[in-house]
Amino acid sequence: MSHPISAIIAGATGLVGNELLHLLLGSETIGNVYALSRSALPYRSKHLVQLVHPELRITEWDEQDPVPQLGLICLGTTLKSAGSKDGLRAVDVELVKSVARNMRQLGVETLVVISSLGASRYSPSFYLRCKAEMEQAVAALEFSHCIIVRPGPLSGERTPPRPGEEMSLKILDTLSPLLIGPLSSLTPIAAEDVAAAMLQLGIESLNTALRRPGLFAAMHSDARPLAAHNTNPDLRLEAGFAHRVTIVPFHITIHASLK
Repeated sequence: MSHPISAIIAGATGLVGNELLHLLLGSETIGNVYALSRSALPYRSKHLVQLVHPELRITEWDEQDPVPQLGLICLGTTLKSAGSKDGLRAVDVELVKSVARNMRQLGVETLVVISSLGASRYSPSFYLRCKAEMEQAVAALEFSHCIIVRPGPLSGERTPPRPGEEMSLKILDTLSPLLIGPLSSLTPIAAEDVAAAMLQLGIESLNTALRRPGLFAAMHSDARPLAAHNTNPDLRLEAGFAHRVTIVPFHITIHASLK
């Protein structure tokens, strides 16, 4: 695209979202950056426009402001943080769905949303079933292109820290030489790598050539567009727009090919 891309991000206070906001503000390809958050963020930039709302809603828009073409959602919680299954679902499904719908109504063309490795409505994990439900919901909103990324365990400094998660990451790091083949997806991936991949995939998707079904399969062996799996019971979509959804179950080996 010849003109700078305007982007909007929700979840900039999280592990991946914080890294992604920094990348957006430092990118020569990105112009305006709208950050949707519950409270003011401690960042200042001439390119940053903060949209503060307790329920992460966009309630008004200055028609003189460029409409964002790229939307990025990095929202999520844990059962422990949410306090209950209802609390977890309220964030991981309902909030993400609400924000995505708001972005779609605003005019966002491409949506990139973070999910999780193993997301499936048949999973014994309530967390992963919620991720699958969220994927179905945002895919059905009919963005020009919806990219769902499914990273494995994330490494990075969280605020506040999660002791249990830190211990799990240390164990996986120790075992990493043994994590080969299908198990390689369990190798911890740095949040900054996931953020960089999300941004690059989003920018590239705004090039119409990238919207051809099958292109991701050709680019990255482990990343396949939904069009190749439109019989997958986890994501049943209308045939007319199934090709607009790309699922990227990437890990470190795939990210290396994106650099």
